[in-house]
Amino acid sequence: MKPLLLALLLSLGFSAAAVQPIAAYPVDCAILLCLAGGWPGSAECAHARAVFIRRITPWPIEPPLQIWNCPMRVRFPKPTDLERLFDIRANAPKPGFSWPLPTYGTSVQRVAKTANVDISDPAYDFVRSIRVFEITFQMTRSDDDNCSSSSAVFVGSYGPQGDYQRKRSGPSAVPVASDFRMPSDCRTYRHRSVFVEWRDYQGIYGSEEVHY
Repeated sequence: MKPLLLALLLSLGFSAAAVQPIAAYPVDCAILLCLAGGWPGSAECAHARAVFIRRITPWPIEPPLQIWNCPMRVRFPKPTDLERLFDIRANAPKPGFSWPLPTYGTSVQRVAKTANVDISDPAYDFVRSIRVFEITFQMTRSDDDNCSSSSAVFVGSYGPQGDYQRKRSGPSAVPVASDFRMPSDCRTYRHRSVFVEWRDYQGIYGSEEVHY
């Protein structure tokens, strides 16, 4: 895994002699590259993944990848490999972003920030593959066999330029990889979690769920 990590760090614009702990450059650059590479087994990518998951751990829920905090310069026109996707220079990170507490009754909430380069190329589809599901579901069966249920599901996703948006959805949209299961009969059932899914640069699927 170390050769792959080295290749990722080199694509960030660092030399082998200048490899530093992850705190030495914007963590979102590490998240971007480690996610693309399938989260290689290294201390740096383990830290990047921990930040990625911590951001979707309530509360508040944040975009797990904040690509606008990673200064990028892309070599075009023919990126043929992960090592050639990015030429990122180590700049000071921009101010962070904090997502507010969930609000109900709004259709779409959008972060007015994007990557500082064009990432509409299919090579960056791994960014747009990230989806965050905020799941709250409750079903209750009373002593007199009356059944009541309520749900609130929100989906966060990334647009063509890495802009993050959050919109209301429904229980049927929750991926099967989640632990959430819609009851087939009326019974007492509660589920609260945040579920995130993604695909890496090679299209390999991954997910994580945080219960609360």
